This record gives sequence, structure tokens and C-alpha cells, in this order.
Amino acid sequence: MILLVEDNESISKGLKYSLEENNYNVEIANSVKTTKKEFNSEIELAILDVSLPDGNGFDLYEEFMKDKNIPTIFLTAKDSEEDIVKGLNLGADDYLTKPFSTRELLARINRIISRNKKNNIIKVKNVTFDIDKMELYKDNLKINLSSLELNILNILFLNINKVVTREIILEKIWEWTGNDVDDHTVTVYIKRIKDKIGEEIITTIKKVGYRIDEK
Repeated sequence: MILLVEDNESISKGLKYSLEENNYNVEIANSVKTTKKEFNSEIELAILDVSLPDGNGFDLYEEFMKDKNIPTIFLTAKDSEEDIVKGLNLGADDYLTKPFSTRELLARINRIISRNKKNNIIKVKNVTFDIDKMELYKDNLKINLSSLELNILNILFLNINKVVTREIILEKIWEWTGNDVDDHTVTVYIKRIKDKIGEEIITTIKKVGYRIDEK
């Protein structure tokens, strides 16, 4: 079941119709209060509008949804780097800026749900990453990486099709090493990883972060 939190009635009705035509069950809420009051434990993905009449989707996600480990897509009318970074830093799986096509939303929903049903071996082009074993292979040959490089790749593969911000990677490096690090540290480690496995699977989002796309 998909939870759609959207206060615009015409948008919510249109999306509900399209999602149900694609065999998804949809529950609609139009406010923060309604979402909390009528929450269904069977929900497997949430679509949250950022602007709601009694609050915003960011706070709703952080205070209510995040601990439930429900994959989430933010809908926002603001195409600003600040909003994008904020949503991704909170842990959302994806975001769409209004106006958007229903077809694009469906494609992103399908990717997220399919990804969550897969096992912990992810293949992108000719590169395979085993999350459980923390091993990476290219053309079926194991690539030797440092533990820190593997941990960075692990974050990227766990967030496939989603941007991982430089700030998140920087915080994680500090947690893993306990050393003082700066923004340049992220650049250095990403370059080392790209040198070992190739440039083609890691996309750099300028001034934001990095993403691995599942093709």
C-alpha cells in the first residue's frame, strides 16, 4: 500500500487514480494530523508533499515516518538545492519537483519497491556489490578496496538511485575513523574509488553529492 500525503484534492485524486490503474492500493491523507491519526501499518511507501496546511512534509517525515523505515518520496514545488539537500539528508529515498509527470513518479515508485524486494547483491552495469560480504566485483573479478572505501560504497549502494550528500559521507568518515576530516577528504576518497572501479557507475552531483543509478 502507498500513502499519499497531499492537500491539493485534484492532484491527490489524479495520482490515486493513476496508481490504482497500475495495481497499487493507495491511502490518501491531506494533512499532518490526518496522516498520524489514520496511519496504516501495511504502508510500504510514502509520497509526502512538502507543503501541508498544518505543517510540512520534512517535519512529518523526521518526527513520525523515519523511525518506521518506510521508503519515502518528497513532492516539492521548490526546485532549490536547499530543499533537495534537506530532504536527502533526512533520509528520503527520492524527490520530485512539481509539476512532474505521473509516468516519472511511477517509474521511481517501481524502482524503490523493486529494490527493497531484492536481496543484498546489487549489480550495476559490470559492477557487483555484495552488501552482506562487503565485497565488490568488476567483470566477475574482485576489486581490492580499503575498508573505508568499501564503507563509502556501501552507503552509495544502499541508496541506489538516490543522491548521498557530501555532508553525510563526511560525517560517516568521521564516525568510522575518529579523525578530523574536511570536505576535500570526500573528494579524495571518491576519486580513489572511481580510479579502481571506473568513472561510469558513480555520478557526481555538483555541490551536492554522489549517486549510483541502477540501470
